[in-house]
Amino acid sequence: MNAPVPTGLRLAEALALAGLGALQTLAYTHTGAWWLPVLTLAVLVWRLDGATPRRAALWGWCYGTGWLLAGVWWLFISMHRFGGLPAPLAVLAVLALAAALSLYLGLAAGLYAALRRGTLWGDALLFASLFLLAEWARGVLFTGFPWVALGYSQVDAPLAVLAPWVGVYGLGAAVAWAAALLAALPRVRLGERPTLVAGLVVVLTMPGLAGPWNFTAGTGQLRVALLQPNVQQDEKFNAERLPAILAWVATELQRVDADLVVTPETAVPLLPAQLAEMAPEYWDTLVAHYAQPGRAALVGVPLGDFDMGYTNSVVGLSPAGSDYRYDKHHLVPFGEFIPTGFRWFTEMMNIPLGDFRRGVVAAPSFTVGTQRIAPHICYEDLFGEELALRFRPAATAPTVLANVSNIAWFGDTVAVAQHRNISRMRALELQRPVIRATNTGATVAINHRGRVLAELPPASQGVLATMVEGRTGNTVFALWAARFGLWPLVLLAVLLVLGLSGRVRRRGEARDTELPSGLAP
Repeated sequence: MNAPVPTGLRLAEALALAGLGALQTLAYTHTGAWWLPVLTLAVLVWRLDGATPRRAALWGWCYGTGWLLAGVWWLFISMHRFGGLPAPLAVLAVLALAAALSLYLGLAAGLYAALRRGTLWGDALLFASLFLLAEWARGVLFTGFPWVALGYSQVDAPLAVLAPWVGVYGLGAAVAWAAALLAALPRVRLGERPTLVAGLVVVLTMPGLAGPWNFTAGTGQLRVALLQPNVQQDEKFNAERLPAILAWVATELQRVDADLVVTPETAVPLLPAQLAEMAPEYWDTLVAHYAQPGRAALVGVPLGDFDMGYTNSVVGLSPAGSDYRYDKHHLVPFGEFIPTGFRWFTEMMNIPLGDFRRGVVAAPSFTVGTQRIAPHICYEDLFGEELALRFRPAATAPTVLANVSNIAWFGDTVAVAQHRNISRMRALELQRPVIRATNTGATVAINHRGRVLAELPPASQGVLATMVEGRTGNTVFALWAARFGLWPLVLLAVLLVLGLSGRVRRRGEARDTELPSGLAP
């Protein structure tokens, strides 16, 4: 029977666990600290051992809330500075979001405390499976919010070689498994601890020493030019600044010599009727310029009107005309669409073009010479399982991924570096180069190994001209995610939870505790 814990001690422990969750977010920007989430998560698992399910759920929720608050605090800037929401309400909104999304991890922690059997390998697999299910729920349910998913902390880790096999969620589960093993170290027999430590070192480092598996082949070089206008968000829709913004974008689109020129999201921030009124010849001039052979561009522009609805889109310009169009499918809640029952909240903010229509999820590619370019817009970069849908059939799969973004909503914060590493994870999962044209950063070219080839300094105006190599062929992740989404991982995790906590697990407990690395009685 657990002894009562003084209220002050419970509060201190809750704050400490929230602090550990916050600490691990350093690894999302300082990727050399990939080991930090292993250590902090191990402390959480160690604390869950022996806790009641109710208390374990509380500890998991505290850890998750600290994790998300430290990971997405910059949402305050978009809501308060640019959205006009009063500061106290913006703080409460970010806190409420972090607290609500951490309920998944709290539930997983409570279930772990209720189902664990006190065996080393079984409990570690149980925690990793429950952790995966919690991350999947956060990343998918209610449109999903997978920012700072655990796997994104591992883009420069030895375990990153698993990305083309199991994706970011599988990679996160591997980290959670290692953390659970590390948490068991104090309870392992003294003479067996060196064996467990050595095993953990091998698990965490050997995949990197073995090197990445090569699933793809080159399809030739592509000269790209990526525009970074560096327009502050409070100036983007300013009537006095718009002519200068439009002029810079048009000038660079016509000046740059490249196979493909890419602008950021809504680089032309006007609906067609508004643009025609302000600059009647603007669009026709661009279309005429790209009618010449050897030229192509992807231009971020909203399409539609206020009466019939509008989309956050990318238009492809080439000698074939301007018929290619990509409409953003995965919209941002509150910023790009209004969830049912929350119009009162969005009406408290000033967000232009805040209620877009959705495009199709598996859009065709934009052809440039022998390359097939897959545009996607900003937040969509977080959903590798949705990008994977474009890899079926393999014959028409993209050879290059092109993300167009506007992170100016969040100022010059860690959101820029976080998003860069999200794009690097997509490159690792799908073994495709990723080119990113952004408003204020990070405008960058990434190769199919997830390595940065070239980058413009954030918060600067300029054009990044570089070369990328297109790739063909599918990774293992692309093969199964294109057909089944994330369900193979989810079903495997569910089966492991059921097996490790049910009769099959109980029958095997005696054998498991007899293993050389079993836990002490």
